[in-house]
Amino acid sequence: MAMSKTPLALLTLALTAGFAYANTQAINVNEANAAALQALNGVGPATAEAIIEDRQANGPYERIEALTRVNGIGDATLESLKEQIVIE
Repeated sequence: MAMSKTPLALLTLALTAGFAYANTQAINVNEANAAALQALNGVGPATAEAIIEDRQANGPYERIEALTRVNGIGDATLESLKEQIVIE
């Protein structure tokens, strides 16, 4: 019985890994809307709106570290976001 479940288990693993890879595309914080920003780990509706407001008031971000000027994004949050975002 274990032999018949192995191909299904491998297929499930491959699909899961593929979906995880597909969802790791970095988000450009200079162009992202609120919904895209909320897809980031640790960014909820209020923080997403704060990023957009800060971007509109101060212009596009030139460095990732500039996100710390947004209320709700400190060093720890920034560190967790670095792999998920780009500045373009």
